[in-house]
Amino acid sequence: MKKTIIIGGGAAGMFAAIAAAERGCEVHLYEKNEKLGKKIYITGKGRCNLTNACDMEKLMDSVCTNRKFLYSSFYGYTNQDVINFFETHGMKTKTERGDRVFPLSDKSADVIDTLRDAMKKSGVKVHLHTEVESILLEDTAEKERKKKILGIKLKNGTEISADRVLVATGGLSYKTTGSTGDGYRFAESAGHKVTELSPSLVPFNTREEYGKRMQGLSLKNVTLSVLDGKKCLYEDFGEMMFTHFGVTGPLVLTASTAVLKKLRQKELRMEIDLKPALSEEQLDARLLREFEEGNKKQFKNVIGTLFPAKMIPIMIELSGITPEKKVNEITKAEREALIHLTKHFPLTATGLRDYNEAIITRGGVSVKEINPSTMESKLVSGLYFAGEVLDLDAVTGGFNLQIAWSTGYAAGIGMAE
Repeated sequence: MKKTIIIGGGAAGMFAAIAAAERGCEVHLYEKNEKLGKKIYITGKGRCNLTNACDMEKLMDSVCTNRKFLYSSFYGYTNQDVINFFETHGMKTKTERGDRVFPLSDKSADVIDTLRDAMKKSGVKVHLHTEVESILLEDTAEKERKKKILGIKLKNGTEISADRVLVATGGLSYKTTGSTGDGYRFAESAGHKVTELSPSLVPFNTREEYGKRMQGLSLKNVTLSVLDGKKCLYEDFGEMMFTHFGVTGPLVLTASTAVLKKLRQKELRMEIDLKPALSEEQLDARLLREFEEGNKKQFKNVIGTLFPAKMIPIMIELSGITPEKKVNEITKAEREALIHLTKHFPLTATGLRDYNEAIITRGGVSVKEINPSTMESKLVSGLYFAGEVLDLDAVTGGFNLQIAWSTGYAAGIGMAE
């Protein structure tokens, strides 16, 4: 029976543990936190968007970094396989807008409980409050000869031998969940390259004072564009929200993956189309109707039907139209300025928030040195990597957890072979 050690009790680590144990391995999972799945617990605002029910083409297209590497593991354990796993283990799921899959209960704790129960049934031995200090490698003087894993060394100095070791420690995002980059240190000690790391799926800081005044305001069904001069770096339709520091929400988080490198170099212009369903001509016709119905009213009292309450003072300010002006006195030029503002509401992105607010980490252990079918290191026999510690990331919508499930499963199968 192969003794298998898994470092990290997150999505990838737990899934790998189940897959390996069900195939006859003696599996020990080491987690430095007091409980398993701390990051799963907070994903999807505590609801856990556990995968996406889209077709395989969209699943692949949603991966931002090293898409080809995931071909084998995605087809080896699909998004439908993930849904089936939870359903057959007694956790009902539901699919919402954008094919996002959640537990029917809306409780991420149910995902963790399901994985914990599956590990218990398959005989996985879980060691909580147990931090791994380093991985142990065979000391070989022969440069050409492939190194071999020997086991791990705990923080308390205890050395534990193993035939297989999986590093599934996550990245650097949400440090409070224990993501402190240990896996990158383990990888480098084994001779692996770790690519440049940065926060991803992360909110933006913005410059404008009026953005802060709209703190807490959610915009739905808008189009966000991020521009570098005249070049559009990102554009999509969906939801976003104003905060005390800038903007966040699904549109912004996904935009961060597209503009990350450029935004580290310079500020970028953002535009929000507040009425994407209407052309400028249609919007003009609507304004004229609103103005005709209240032609004796002041501008500030008519605009309320067009925009959310928190946004009205800002729209009045930026439009340049006097709030007390009667709408029947508003000129065509003023109306055109309001239309342009509605279709191109301006903001300036000054930078990204840090790892504490990033959903995932961009960068990681170079996949060029990993077998895509088994997740085994090409440099060290018996050493495996899975999940966010690898240089893999995707857009928001359940795709990053799918990477964790698929690579974790591939590693679990690989370690059992």
